[in-house]
This record gives sequence, structure tokens and C-alpha cells, in this order.
Amino acid sequence: MTAIRPQPGIMDIALYTSGASSIAGKSHVLKLSSNENPAGFSDAAKEAFLRAAHDLHRYPGTDHARLRGAIGEVQGLDPERIICGVGSDEVLQFVTQSYAGVGDEVIYTEHGFSLYPLLALAVGAVPVKVAEKQRRVDVDAILAACTERTRIVFLTNPGNPTGTMIGEAEIARLSDALPRQVLLVLDSAYCEFADGYDGGASLVTTRPNMIMTRTFSKIHGLGGLRIGWGYAAREIIDVLNRVRQPFNLSEVQLSVAEAAMRDTAWVEKCRADNAKWRAWLSHALTELGVAVDESSANFILARFASEAEAAGCDAHLRDNGIIVRRVNGYGFPEGLRITVGDEAACRQVVHAVAQFKGLR
Repeated sequence: MTAIRPQPGIMDIALYTSGASSIAGKSHVLKLSSNENPAGFSDAAKEAFLRAAHDLHRYPGTDHARLRGAIGEVQGLDPERIICGVGSDEVLQFVTQSYAGVGDEVIYTEHGFSLYPLLALAVGAVPVKVAEKQRRVDVDAILAACTERTRIVFLTNPGNPTGTMIGEAEIARLSDALPRQVLLVLDSAYCEFADGYDGGASLVTTRPNMIMTRTFSKIHGLGGLRIGWGYAAREIIDVLNRVRQPFNLSEVQLSVAEAAMRDTAWVEKCRADNAKWRAWLSHALTELGVAVDESSANFILARFASEAEAAGCDAHLRDNGIIVRRVNGYGFPEGLRITVGDEAACRQVVHAVAQFKGLR
């Protein structure tokens, strides 16, 4: 047997299984399992994609200056405090690689993004799961879980798969009360869908122990290109850039993301459409006897009376060509996470759930 061994923690990582995108025997399916934008991407992004195709033989820039400049201009942030990555996932990986190691502890919440404990294990750190309170982040529980070995706290806001969120005052309280050696990572992948929320940018601007991560995969409709970014103090960004590969983003990614960021009208349209049909879908499912928390994201978490009922409804939806996401791994065996689609998609889901419950 070979003496070559992987680093501690790596073999404890379960391989990721993505959500289904097809159903055997169904030629046309409605995929509502990955929180994708039903409107897709903007015309400006498409035009940038086509233009970038002419320069595929060229290496991209290594400093991402144009994209960082566009983000800074639109978001009102200092471009020198921004880092870009292959999705926000890569930025989260930079953070863990840079600030945690063997024997350190990384805190994440009970229903937080499943990537967090995997990132901790990949660097030999110990993932520490903290309970939430009624599917919402509990700041006091996080603070109580901190020890002298804690190095990172991951916080998703709005949460996934819950869709719930805590206010800026609670985030500020957490940041201010954390031990000095702890970095607070605010994963704001869905913040554009939350009215009046800047993803925590204003808090990060004044706090050296925070980093905010964002993505182009959700409201910008660019999940297939994998582009994300982070915002933190210059000292933190300097550290992260030292582990970032110089050509981690292609010219196509950079150009399309810049166009998408500048197309603020598209973002506002998608935000308004999502808010309208999120409210409609939540209300309609509630009337059918399905529990739904108020969501601030582009999905809702439908909670059924039991795991068996959730599984039965999921099977019925699939029989009708509709794919949603089972969330057993997030601690919700009785739940189905349903992406907010367009009007036709939302009505199709409600009709199918009503059929399953024998109400139509």
C-alpha cells in the first residue's frame, strides 16, 4: 500500500452531489432546484460574451482592474478592497486557506451553506456547527461557541436554504463581540433579493475583522460562468491575493461580469419580479397548508408535516416534470427548497402541490 497520504481532513470530505437537472422519461422539465434566475442574463452580458470570443487566444489581465472598478463604481466601494474569484466559492476557499489550519476551529450555523465545513476540513481545521433558533441565525449561540482556537465564523445572510436573515444591528453586534483573532465571513450571495440590504458592505467598510462575499450566479444569471467577489480591509485582500492564482478568471468571465454589474436596470427588474412572485408563491403554498417562512432570497423553503409527506410531494412534482431540491442534508428532511421562477413556473408548482394534497 502506498505511503502517500493526503493532508488531514481531506478524506472526511464527502464528494459534492449537485441537484438533478433531468428526469428520466421527461423531455421537458422545470428546474427549480438551483436558485437560478428564471430570466437568465441581460442582453448587455450576452453582447459582452460575444465580443470577448474574439480574444480567446489572449491571456486575461491578472489584477481584474476593470471588473473591480465596475463593482466599486456601482456598489460605492473601494476597488482596492475587492478581490474576484471563480464564484464566491473560490473567495471563501481563499479565506479558509489563508486564515485557518490544522487544529483551528471554523464556526458555521446549523442550516448554513454546506460548503463551509468542507472548506474547514480541507485545511485540517475543525468545523463547529452552531444551532439556529427557529431557522434563523442565533448570534448569542455563535459567540458562546467561540474558543481560543476559533479562527473563522461563516454567516450566510440571507440564509440558504432557509431564506431567512438577521438585521445589520445583529451582524454588527456579532462582529464587535467576536474574539480578536476571529474573522467574520458574511456570505451575501442572495443579498440583492433582500430589499434595502447592501449585503453588509457598510459594516465591512468600518470593521477590519469582516469580509463580505458576493456572486454573479444568482440575480445576474451567470451561474454557468462562475464569477464572484469579496470585499474586506486592504490588509485582508492583500493576503487573499497571495494565494489567488494570477489567471483565475478568463477574459470572458471578466468582460461579461463587468457588463452585468453595470446593467443596473436588469438587476432592478429581476429584483422586482422575484419579490412579486416570491410573495405570491409563499402565500399560495401557505393557503395549501404548507409552512413557509418569510424569505429574503430567490427561493422559499416549503416545510411539510413530515419527511414522508415531503418525499411524496417531491415525487409528485417530478412526475409532473418539476425538479425542486430536497434539503435533508441541511437538517430539513420535511422540507423542499423551491426556486422562485417566473409566473408560469410558480403557478405550475402550486397547481401540482394542490393536486398532491388532493385539493384540485
